[in-house]
Amino acid sequence: MAYEFIAFMVLALALGFKHSYDADHLVAVSNLITRSGSIRKTSLMSMSWAAGHMVTAAIITVLLYTFRQAILSDLLGHLDLLVAIMLLFIGVVGLLWEFNLFHVHEHWHGLVQHRHFHTWLHGHLTKHGEHKTMFSIGIVHGLASNDELLVLFVVALGVATLSGILLGVAVFSLGVVAGMIVFAVSLNYPMLRWGRGPVRRVVNVVVAVLSIAYAILLFAGFEGFNPFPSPL
Repeated sequence: MAYEFIAFMVLALALGFKHSYDADHLVAVSNLITRSGSIRKTSLMSMSWAAGHMVTAAIITVLLYTFRQAILSDLLGHLDLLVAIMLLFIGVVGLLWEFNLFHVHEHWHGLVQHRHFHTWLHGHLTKHGEHKTMFSIGIVHGLASNDELLVLFVVALGVATLSGILLGVAVFSLGVVAGMIVFAVSLNYPMLRWGRGPVRRVVNVVVAVLSIAYAILLFAGFEGFNPFPSPL
């Protein structure tokens, strides 16, 4: 039994790493991490996203344990629409931000200049707001596209109680954190090292357009994409 539980935890970690590379995750997160400014901040933002994802993953796991298949067709199958709406919003905001289409108010406090964006960005993409934004994005992502979580749940039924399953979700989330940090740092390091002016703008515009395009595909009924083979 101990070997089965260890195997379950290893599976949870691997599925979490895989799950982080769902295309809707990468597209949404890319819109913010390309503007993070440092590897440390990139890693912390990735962890904020994964924390939000873990919250809803745990809630969904409890619902699945309680209601089993009854909840799948009635709830989980319709949550991709939330992701589509979010991706569309993020992409549009990214383009507006990149082309300076927000009104900026500047004022001075002594020798310090302050800039305020009179939009949704004022509260969400300022000093600590980006972590709240990433956490919120993670919450929405945790509601949808959870094929790997379903696999983990099915396997867990044979080796664990609800507390053991939730432990598996926690390990699953560590895999999600690891996968997202690897992706985020791999994307942001070249930007920080060599991305200047036009290069940075091109990357930011491309990820914003990809976010909008992927949202349109989801609205049209596209079921999502993961670069790794589906476990289901």
